[in-house]
Amino acid sequence: MKKLLLGLFLMAGIQSVNAQYYQTDATRRQGPAQAQQAPAAQKGFDPNRLIVGGSIGAVFGDYTNVNISPLAGYRFNDYIAAGANINAQYGQIRYRDIYDVTTERNTYTIFGGGVWGRVYPIPQLFVHVQPEYNGISEKSTIYDYPNLGDKSTFKSNYGVPSLLLGAGYTQGVGGRVGISFSVLYDVLQDDRSPYNNQLIYRAGVGMGF
Repeated sequence: MKKLLLGLFLMAGIQSVNAQYYQTDATRRQGPAQAQQAPAAQKGFDPNRLIVGGSIGAVFGDYTNVNISPLAGYRFNDYIAAGANINAQYGQIRYRDIYDVTTERNTYTIFGGGVWGRVYPIPQLFVHVQPEYNGISEKSTIYDYPNLGDKSTFKSNYGVPSLLLGAGYTQGVGGRVGISFSVLYDVLQDDRSPYNNQLIYRAGVGMGF
């Protein structure tokens, strides 16, 4: 089962978690001239601290994966942000023998989500935690050897919990738009985890509104 999802997250970094960037209190304390130009921090709920982002990504070949992962959240202060995310994926994995003949083809769909939180010790660096739960529907087709015209098909449905921990970097690119890069790892490592004991590399873009 673990090899079934081996290529699930071999996408070329086309996923994001939260990449919102805005002027923090720390950046406002750069000096008297800058402080005079910066607006005063708003007390209570501040719409400017809302976060929206996500990703649409794909990789094709023997390992195929198409991913859509929206998210939303709130920057509570300069140091803490949190929110919720959704995972929606479709993929296919093909296995070949030494003669390049397809011996097994597996397709899967994943739908789930969870919550995430970040701590920013400094404005550009963050520590990330993300508990989530994904439902996986899987179809396996095994081609009988040597008569490859015969095949057997198996279907299964199951759910898998994950707890992603890691760290990353975020940088503003203009206005309230920013990009982020992070490296995460599923510390629970369920036997059927789609992350399959691999480091998860993510890059993305986000915007506050």
